Amino acid sequence: MKQKITYWKESDGRYLGYLNDYPDHWTQGESLEDLKDHLRDLFQEFTRHDHPGIRKVEEIEVA
Repeated sequence: MKQKITYWKESDGRYLGYLNDYPDHWTQGESLEDLKDHLRDLFQEFTRHDHPGIRKVEEIEVA
């Protein structure tokens, strides 16, 4: 299974990013791989449990 992410490197060298399906929930890492580990953890948490207030982005068929 794959998930799209958005990430960038800050001026202090840390990486920030989020899962595109959950854009309100950013996390950070010391390296890109560390950031990806944190994003994997977030994905597991958000898909295993129904947390109130978590907004999700999804596509629907309209025509």
